[in-house]
Amino acid sequence: FLALKIANVNWQFKLNKAAHHTSDYSSTEAILRRGQAFNITLNLQTTVQSGDNFTFIASTGPSPAESQQTKAIFNLSEEGPSGWSATQEPSEPGCMNFTIFSPANAVIGRYKLKLQIVCGNKVSSMLLGQFVLLFNPWCPNDDVYMANEKERWEYVLNDSGIIFQGLEKYIQQEAWNYGQFEEDILDISLAILDRSLNHRQDPAVDVSNRNNPVYVSRVISAMVNSNDEKGVVEGKWNGKYCSGTNPLQWSGSVTILRKWYRGRYKPVRYGQCWVFAGVMCTVLRSLGIPTRVITNFNSAHDRNINLSIDKYIDISGRTLHLTEDSVWNFHVWNESWFIRRDLGSFYDGWQVLDATPQERSKGIYQCGPASTRAIKEGDVNLDYDSSFVFAAVNADYVTWIHYSNKRKERIYSDTRKIGKFISTKAVGTNSRVDITANYKYPEGSLKERQVYKKALKLLGVRSTGKRTKITRPRRPSSVAWRQNMTQPAQKPSISGKLILDASPVIGQDILLTLALRNLISDFKTVKVKLRASAILYTRKPKAEILQLSRSVKLGSEEVKEISFKISYSQYKNSLMDDRKILVTAVCETKQGASLLVEKDIVLQDPSLTIKVLGPTAVDKAVNVQVTFTNPLSEVVTDCVLRAEGSGLLREQLRINVARMAPMESSTVQFEIIPYKSGIRQLQVDLVCIHFSDIKGFVMLDVAPA
Repeated sequence: FLALKIANVNWQFKLNKAAHHTSDYSSTEAILRRGQAFNITLNLQTTVQSGDNFTFIASTGPSPAESQQTKAIFNLSEEGPSGWSATQEPSEPGCMNFTIFSPANAVIGRYKLKLQIVCGNKVSSMLLGQFVLLFNPWCPNDDVYMANEKERWEYVLNDSGIIFQGLEKYIQQEAWNYGQFEEDILDISLAILDRSLNHRQDPAVDVSNRNNPVYVSRVISAMVNSNDEKGVVEGKWNGKYCSGTNPLQWSGSVTILRKWYRGRYKPVRYGQCWVFAGVMCTVLRSLGIPTRVITNFNSAHDRNINLSIDKYIDISGRTLHLTEDSVWNFHVWNESWFIRRDLGSFYDGWQVLDATPQERSKGIYQCGPASTRAIKEGDVNLDYDSSFVFAAVNADYVTWIHYSNKRKERIYSDTRKIGKFISTKAVGTNSRVDITANYKYPEGSLKERQVYKKALKLLGVRSTGKRTKITRPRRPSSVAWRQNMTQPAQKPSISGKLILDASPVIGQDILLTLALRNLISDFKTVKVKLRASAILYTRKPKAEILQLSRSVKLGSEEVKEISFKISYSQYKNSLMDDRKILVTAVCETKQGASLLVEKDIVLQDPSLTIKVLGPTAVDKAVNVQVTFTNPLSEVVTDCVLRAEGSGLLREQLRINVARMAPMESSTVQFEIIPYKSGIRQLQVDLVCIHFSDIKGFVMLDVAPA
């Protein structure tokens, strides 16, 4: 017995990684999925016939215990109470082969595997090595099981993607490098769990809860923002980012996660919603939880969760900050796929998680998992935070005019504005899939009304003055009507619309037309107060650009068009990096009717073209040529071209672009040596202080070596 000497342990990396779908991880460690067998071989210096007196011990966390399911002790051929088991397989002389099974509900994380041998009254034990155990979407008994192979490829194994941004009428694609298999990323994801408040308070209990995706995903949603426990990303929404990185300049999660890890867990500055969601997607995919990124257009941030977002303006159309509520042009969150043992099988499937620090939940900034089924059915009392997400997609948008004498009038209530074009990337392609129907019944349908009323009741919101009949103009999206609340609704007497003459590009003037129509057969004079402000995507006005007043005479049922322009010189110093402008027109008649017309404008980036000069294959160098144009009629200096892409560049590449003359085109060439095969995303980003980033990406099909 004492002569049993193990020369080495062969963890059968290639075989196990292929079987466990972990070949993509850039790690020298054994990375395995729970609920599935793996093989190890002991190469011996002495011969042993059988391992009948062998006992295996698998343990994880700082204080492993069988009672906490963080330690499993199991013998050959019999499944212990832990659900772990081992069998001996036929082998060549001088070695022993074992197959080890972990249960489908095992705690995930880094394990030690020990072998203990009992002979008479002597016990000897030796460490066979370490391995990392992950969630297993391929295993039917795992809570994260996903039956469809194409979906598993997209939501677990795809390391790049698309995050949708912009406006409901101008949806843009932004590429994002998730990079969940890149070097250190899995270690960083495990470190995130170990840095959480729960782990600091009670490490043993925290680790024992890591068998549950509901628990793990909620902890990650708190840890991705820096608000409570020095998490990964610090949020900032005021347009000044000199002490960090402008959120628009990130192109992926890898740089951010490494910066946090290498910088001794100092929060990375700065993020906004898509950054939090991109990072969370990386961490959850790396741990084996199927996850995707979701964009909700016209997303409500309903602070008091009364399902009403009130917007106040003065008579000149200026937004007044009389409420904490807001409607963001878009908001980005995540969905992860798992079952809800805590709620019942009706609520299984996609669960909403939101790492953007908007509101506290149970004392800390975390949100979810909230079942999309619960949100659709108005079950706003269910864990976790389903009421907050319900409001984000369903609140009413109510516009008030606030007069100087403190009198306020509700001029319009829009029940359809909030929660539009809820979007995610398609499985297998970069196109947009609309998943609004997963969140709500068709707008205006009887079922949607019933769900809304049920939610109000569960939230204890009195529905007086809510969703009462309010006269609607024909174009609810762009027009708000004054409503005299004491008398029956007035018939609108004028209607209006703001029309953009051409799709504006940064550096050019913006040409707009306000079309006013007299709806009745009298003559009237309309006073128009027009205002343009630079806004962030949260629709918070940051800088005034333009104000003007006009008087317009309208004959019986006449239509008149007023043209005006916002010149580049007027907006160039006010424009935020979001490149968004909000134009409002308040139109008043002598008869006392007020009309508010609004339009959100996004200035387009000039394009950037990427050419890959030759076929791409693993370990073969290939040149990439990038061409871009200075969009401004002035000289720009000190631009930087950045490139990144998992499987293509191990670290972000930076190239200085010294000087570009007005409207000049420039070409930069660099080399990449792909190190992973398959479909890869190469992202290129021109960063410059004179205008916001110009981004582009290209998909490459890399051949194996």
